[in-house]
Amino acid sequence: MKRHKLDSKEKLRVLYVDHTAKLGGGEIAIRNLIQGLDRSKIEPILLSFEEGPLVDQLRSSISVHVLALKKSVATASRQSLGFASILKFGELAAVAQHIRQVAQKMRELEIDLVHTNSLKSDIIGGLAGRLAGIPVIWHVRDRIAPDYLPAKVVHVFRALSRVIPKFMIAVSEASLATTVSGSEANPSTRAAVVYDGLSAAQLAGSEPLSDAMPVRRIGLVGRICPWKGQHIFLEAASQVHREFPEVRFEIIGGPLFGEEQYEQELRDLAAKLELNGVVTFTGFVHDVPRRIAELEIMVHASTISEPFGLVAIEAMAQSKPLIATRGGGIPEIVVDQETGLLIPMNDAEAMAQAILSLLRNPVLAEEMGRRGRTRVERHFTLEQTVRDVEQIYRRVLDLQPLSERPEQMDGAVLATPSIERD
Repeated sequence: MKRHKLDSKEKLRVLYVDHTAKLGGGEIAIRNLIQGLDRSKIEPILLSFEEGPLVDQLRSSISVHVLALKKSVATASRQSLGFASILKFGELAAVAQHIRQVAQKMRELEIDLVHTNSLKSDIIGGLAGRLAGIPVIWHVRDRIAPDYLPAKVVHVFRALSRVIPKFMIAVSEASLATTVSGSEANPSTRAAVVYDGLSAAQLAGSEPLSDAMPVRRIGLVGRICPWKGQHIFLEAASQVHREFPEVRFEIIGGPLFGEEQYEQELRDLAAKLELNGVVTFTGFVHDVPRRIAELEIMVHASTISEPFGLVAIEAMAQSKPLIATRGGGIPEIVVDQETGLLIPMNDAEAMAQAILSLLRNPVLAEEMGRRGRTRVERHFTLEQTVRDVEQIYRRVLDLQPLSERPEQMDGAVLATPSIERD
């Protein structure tokens, strides 16, 4: 493969591969990364396995290609054994054919580096990259653990992580710890944590959607699915409503991957808890920051430890105090009692008490919001994310000076990272 130098006239051609074009957290993050790259040095190209909003939003600014993946593989949820269909004998022929097609597309596009962005694209895009003789970077946005993925998938993915990618980017310490074994001689040579960050426009904030008399609103943002904990949020809302009947609650987001039945269960639960008129289901919204701008308090209610939490930094960037379940990458974002409150998972009582404590003490809530904003500005900016990823590209392609040690990278934290607690 021809090597490119970042200071040459020829740009580094990086192919970003994602199995979905729906705008989940990972897709929003990779869109932001692509838009923030230094185009004088890097030419980003997107390869998606389906049409959708991600493709639509990037098509006008970069080269975009779509190679449709067999529907039964593309739509299988990571939360069920259906995800393992990618490994089942009955699907192997379709997957193998898709890998060959992707590899051929990589050769046609004269790609220098492959950057995969999801579990399915890690495997399919990663194998295609190896077949095409192109270095592969996995962007691991999941926790590779049995409480988050089927045990069979965990075993296979960890095994493949040792042979497919030349380097892995993890979105948090929590994610990295489940992917790179601490027993490895020097994990920092093949993996790093790079936190997702917000652009200058996102940090500038948004105006609320409505100019009407302000209503005290508490919201939960995220796609509707059981492990996001919307049912816990409703149970907590029922308790809070008794003391603060004027407060309104919003479930912001909709089902993305066939979880409409759970949405109906939530609506039935709201009716059972006598919250009709108190809780609003917004459905999918295009302008999440404006919705967040209307909130007094933001709640994160996941019942399984999440790898990161993009909506958490979006809320903190708008100076919103955050109540979040303790687990996964969230404690790397939220400093308990300083920028928000961390609570146990699956505990509606603890969530209700945390909400009540902030409603009773708006001065404390406002101070937490200000501290959260400062924390995002220090640790979670798109500028930092882009700089760290571009440096990783140089390392993978041997384009940086040999004297530059991996641990001297500006912002990426390697192997067992941590950031100060302000």
